[in-house]
Amino acid sequence: MSERTTPARTVVVLGGSHTGMLAAGALAQVADRVVVVERDALPAGPEPRRGLPQARHAHMLWSGGVRAVEELLPGTTAALRGAGANRLPVTTDMVVMGSRGWFRRWAESHHVILAGRDLLDATIRARVLADERVEVVQRAEAVGLTGTAAAVTGVTIRPQGGRERTLAADLVVDASGRGSRAAHWLTALGLPEPRRREVDPGLAYASRLFLAPEAAREHFPVVNVQPDPRDGGPGRAGFLLPIENGRWIVTLSGTRDGRPTPAADDFARFAREELRHPVIGELVERAEPLGDVAYTRTTVNRRYFYERMPAWPEGFTVLGDALAAFNPVYGHGMAVGAQSALVLRNVVRRHGWEAPDLARRVQKALAGPIGAAWNLAVGQDVFYPGATSGGPTLKDRLLAAYVDRLMLTATGNGRIARRVTDVTSLERDAAVLLAPSVVLGAVAGPLRPPLAGPPLTVQERKAAGLS
Repeated sequence: MSERTTPARTVVVLGGSHTGMLAAGALAQVADRVVVVERDALPAGPEPRRGLPQARHAHMLWSGGVRAVEELLPGTTAALRGAGANRLPVTTDMVVMGSRGWFRRWAESHHVILAGRDLLDATIRARVLADERVEVVQRAEAVGLTGTAAAVTGVTIRPQGGRERTLAADLVVDASGRGSRAAHWLTALGLPEPRRREVDPGLAYASRLFLAPEAAREHFPVVNVQPDPRDGGPGRAGFLLPIENGRWIVTLSGTRDGRPTPAADDFARFAREELRHPVIGELVERAEPLGDVAYTRTTVNRRYFYERMPAWPEGFTVLGDALAAFNPVYGHGMAVGAQSALVLRNVVRRHGWEAPDLARRVQKALAGPIGAAWNLAVGQDVFYPGATSGGPTLKDRLLAAYVDRLMLTATGNGRIARRVTDVTSLERDAAVLLAPSVVLGAVAGPLRPPLAGPPLTVQERKAAGLS
């Protein structure tokens, strides 16, 4: 038997949710041992857990994220579909009122996978943990990094009811979400405080699960009513997503002075009277509620610019919501997490564990998928009163004016609509929107007249009980 010529590599991933599990699965392909540290007890199947309250709200996985998941864990989409998840073409099966009116249901350009968050997480978790190189330390909290400002050598964890202990690692990956303490840990090692930006539109979310009318359980489109930031008032929005087992998950949101309430008896009223169109309210009034309203105000956009720090330690990287957390209304968090896990694997595979500044290379590469989603989120949120201390910049206003023109054009021009969905699906960089043909299309404006109402088909209206 030949002797091993390269050292065994151990990775510790902090966080066992969507991004953390994908990072573990990605790194199991380039490391010998991956240890996932999770504060919760992870359920065996698609069940709720205490540490993931946002699971009660609407989630979607855009095709840019689907492609990343499939490259990391082939067959995941088929497993999700087999468990009841829906695959809906964009914009063919989407009834969307954008800021400038109703979008037509153009031929498929991209797609989304729709399922409850519990099912999404359980499906990915099962596939990752089937790899014998991946293990989980549950009910344990990471309390600090070990090492120096030059190199992280591991992480100290505190199991519930137990003593602190250190896990040595060649790489520690922080995928612990919005509650990440990475910035504090880095300053404790002697590194400077990272630059960060927050854009807080003051949004609150109220979500409720419904059993769809029987005739609408097999195939029904996404229904989305978006705000119009040009009107200067609160930004109120609603999503209806068809998920597994004939259910609809409906999320309503509103910014300061326009928030929904957590009251169950006010849910349909808000959807019917406070949104720019009553269609979601009309739909949920004809569906059967399946539980109480879930409510949250944890919606601030927050990004750490770790890639710009003058120094970065070897052996440490941050990704997912720990790096950049987005207003959930745009549905990009899971796709960005998947793309980030893929970037992480590819950079390690390309350069090798011995490459100098490997962790810094990873952190810089992660700015790619983060940046696209960040610009999409803050480009609108920055205009809501109180979102930032200084209000939108001149650059924000110029970009918003151009995007507003694109949104108007996309309501009546299928080619421009496809370019917009290239970006919103996270399949292409926003630079495609600056191509000469797109700019000329925006100048020309929509080629078809605006729609007078939601483009539900006669069959869909009948199935939902609207006619």
